[in-house]
Amino acid sequence: MKVVVIGGTGLIGSKLVRRLGEQGHEAVAAAPSTGVDALTGEGLAEALEGASVVVDVSNSPSFEDRAVMDFFRASTANLLEAEAEAGVRHHVALSVVGTDRLQGSGYFRAKQAQEELIRASGIPYTVVHATQFFEFAKGLADGVTEGDTVRLPAGRIQPMVSDDVAAAMARAATGAPVNGVVETGGPESFELEEFIRMGLAAQDDPRKIVTDPRATYWGAELQEDTLLPGPGADLGEVTFADWLAGQE
Repeated sequence: MKVVVIGGTGLIGSKLVRRLGEQGHEAVAAAPSTGVDALTGEGLAEALEGASVVVDVSNSPSFEDRAVMDFFRASTANLLEAEAEAGVRHHVALSVVGTDRLQGSGYFRAKQAQEELIRASGIPYTVVHATQFFEFAKGLADGVTEGDTVRLPAGRIQPMVSDDVAAAMARAATGAPVNGVVETGGPESFELEEFIRMGLAAQDDPRKIVTDPRATYWGAELQEDTLLPGPGADLGEVTFADWLAGQE
């Protein structure tokens, strides 16, 4: 079947397009660089012609509160409208484990708004909640660095490799719509500080890492299990240690 991947040239999208192609599907990488822009609507009608499934793994170029909200509202509305006109039978979107528990963050409020638009659209859908990616350990640290110190909130995290995210998205795209949320995560959980410490140590990054009770996760307060998937989540197989060893 024809599957259009919005954000299909990014980290997850490119892996997903390749995986779907290997499974024999017509996978279309849709992104501004390929002439398809969900934010403006440019190229959507042409890209979605004959598509059975649309998978949205796009992300906002800015995490500023208003910008990220505007991005997800506008791009999702444009996409759903184009899907309705094209007769798309399944909308799949990548979101984040704990989104509904992280509403102190402008980014996660925008992801929640995206999910609400999807639920209200009338198009059969599956929302995949994934945990943090191994590849983003440094970026997460960068966002909470003051001087040479990384200040992290207390809490646990169950990160996963991007290849396993792409695999979960492929399973959702080729399966029946669940009209709800499915969760995916890594095979093991860590204290947030431990995850970041391992990631930075592997890159010989000398920053000091501390758990600070005043620190937030992208502006949201954490509980111990906020970032953890629930029972029944689809777990990947690649461990963080194995992935780090493969980066050397």
